Amino acid sequence: MEGSTPPTSERPLVLHVLYRFDTGGLENGVVNLLNRMPADQFRHAVLAIDKVVPAFAARLQRKDIGLFELNKPPGHALKLYPRIWRLLRELRPSIVHTRNLAALETQLVAAAAGVPVRIHGEHGRDVEDLDGTNKKQQFIRRLYSPFVHRYVTVSKELQGYLVDRVGIAPNRVQQIYNGVDTDKFQPAANGRGAIEGCPFQGTEVFIVGTVGRMQMVKNQTLLARAFVRARQVNPEATQALRLVMVGEGPLRAQAQQILDEAGMGPWAWLPGERQDVHLIMRGLDAYVLPSLAEGVSNTILEAMATGLPVIATDVGGNAELVVNLETGVVIPSEDVEAMASALVSMSCQRAQTALMGQRARQQAQQRFSLSAMTTAYVDLYMQGLRHRVQGSSVST
Repeated sequence: MEGSTPPTSERPLVLHVLYRFDTGGLENGVVNLLNRMPADQFRHAVLAIDKVVPAFAARLQRKDIGLFELNKPPGHALKLYPRIWRLLRELRPSIVHTRNLAALETQLVAAAAGVPVRIHGEHGRDVEDLDGTNKKQQFIRRLYSPFVHRYVTVSKELQGYLVDRVGIAPNRVQQIYNGVDTDKFQPAANGRGAIEGCPFQGTEVFIVGTVGRMQMVKNQTLLARAFVRARQVNPEATQALRLVMVGEGPLRAQAQQILDEAGMGPWAWLPGERQDVHLIMRGLDAYVLPSLAEGVSNTILEAMATGLPVIATDVGGNAELVVNLETGVVIPSEDVEAMASALVSMSCQRAQTALMGQRARQQAQQRFSLSAMTTAYVDLYMQGLRHRVQGSSVST
């Protein structure tokens, strides 16, 4: 096991456990939280069941955060239990906070190691359970529930899933929205900004884009097909329409093939993974999230904070963020025609589209600030510690 241990202190230690500490919405949310948490109240450490990717971990601003990785081999994590137990006994965290199903097993080991407060977070779905109906995953969550004191979800939809389908008592589940840095993610000072390396420039073009790992659950091929459809059905109305798809993964080649085979390659740009997401956002006119499943999308929040209208599929918590026809458009999942229609409408009605973006910025500032998210997590952790000091369980 590799890792670095933060200096000892009387401040309670929170151990954040997730599958892999790498580029992603969940992981980005953890970084935002750790960078904002009051340093005089808590210490923090991160345990990755798989790997800690150094380039991503460099986003952490605090230098006292311990980073640990287990390099999990394929299969069940049972063989890792002794290593996790030894780490917990060494670090003696006051709180273990696991995230998503891949880290849930750690709750059993944390209970065995005597961790006082055990919290589990649900941040979204994977491709094996897009609609939350997978009985096996429900059973696994139910199986580990006696070891969890408190649950936290990033959306009301996930909160309802835990209560209604998994059977967790409502008083054990709390919902906290992700927050977004509205100072970092803000509109360009004088209209749309220029994206470094992007071939599309000038006010005459209308650039729609998406940012994220290009994998099946994010479904970027839907956007590629909708872009093709929009330009084929309305060639005159969509002459100015351009597409930017930022991210790396197996769907990148598939999306590029869809565009090239339709002759749309010259009007699309797929540069791979980028680290300057806030600058990418400032270079767009509208943002699209074509996902098959979501918790609460950090990239939607970042787009809203940048003053972009959003086209999003009606999955997970997307409709909790995007107010249909006010801050963007919510469409059915996998509906190429609906997405193509939204692309055409936004590119042809620029004044209305810009107004949606202004409203989106206001919503991000009022409802989804980093300070509100941080305060909610501080309260969650402090409540757990108070219950422990008082000698009562966090849950019954």
